[in-house]
Amino acid sequence: MRAEFTQGELVELLGLEDFSPIYAQADQVRRETVGDTVHIRALLEISNHCRRMCTYCGLRAPRQNLTRYRMDPEEVVQAACEAHAVGYRTIVLQSGEDPWYTPLMLGQIVSAIKAKTDMAVTLGCGEMREEDYAFLKLAGTDRYLIKHETADPDLYRRLHPDSSLDKRVGCLRTLKRLGYETGSGFMVGLPGQTLETLAQDLLLLASIPCDMAGIGPFLPHPDTPLRDGTAGDAELTRRCVALARLMLPSANLPATTALTVRGDNGQVFSGGANVVMRKITPNCYKRMYEIYPAQLPDTDIPAQRQQLEEQIKRLGRVPL
Repeated sequence: MRAEFTQGELVELLGLEDFSPIYAQADQVRRETVGDTVHIRALLEISNHCRRMCTYCGLRAPRQNLTRYRMDPEEVVQAACEAHAVGYRTIVLQSGEDPWYTPLMLGQIVSAIKAKTDMAVTLGCGEMREEDYAFLKLAGTDRYLIKHETADPDLYRRLHPDSSLDKRVGCLRTLKRLGYETGSGFMVGLPGQTLETLAQDLLLLASIPCDMAGIGPFLPHPDTPLRDGTAGDAELTRRCVALARLMLPSANLPATTALTVRGDNGQVFSGGANVVMRKITPNCYKRMYEIYPAQLPDTDIPAQRQQLEEQIKRLGRVPL
């Protein structure tokens, strides 16, 4: 049963000295609603071009010292087929907001992947018009991920000088109305963020309501205006994931890549998460997709899949 909280109640819970009872409750809800399966998603970063000015992101348009790339549609489809061959059943195609990939082109890519595999396809390509989202749904896109990052309108404006929270939330509500499995999410530890802000974030996820939610710590990038910020707290991030599980019992909640970078060793899976993403971006591109600094191993799709399955089994969960 979906839990309902007020903003004040969420603030109180996030600030608890001992959060272990909430973790236990979230894990029980996860087990009862989505089971012990951990869904492994293939993440393919198809372009690091972006027209946006987001102050926290290493892909932001003003950044000059980043080599930009775009994968050709044929490369994208080939990588998806390679992932399917080793067991992936969902692929996430993610990019900066890059108009080079027109809705028509993205639709053709999705249709080609669907014709060659039985994978679910998630897109994460930013804000579009309603008619474009509708077209991509008809082309076979199953899910769309577009994080709101913060539900505080003033903070959103400072982080996204060329956009607005209303527009972002409008996209989420449009996607939901069109029948997508709709994903959002937010960062924990943004400069200027408070527990009240995080409570707003959780309430926004529930109001959509989202089918997926990526919640990860803020990681400062040295080539952005927020370079001097402090990395988000992993414990507070896990608390947000656990509360999201209580508020959205059947949602897919990933242990985000950023949380792994901060040193999480599986604790998030005991507090509500049921999804993990593994990058399959080709080696010639993957280090250029630098939203935040990270030490990334070379891509070896079969070996990485096997290693991840073994890690999940050691946690007492079932990889899929």
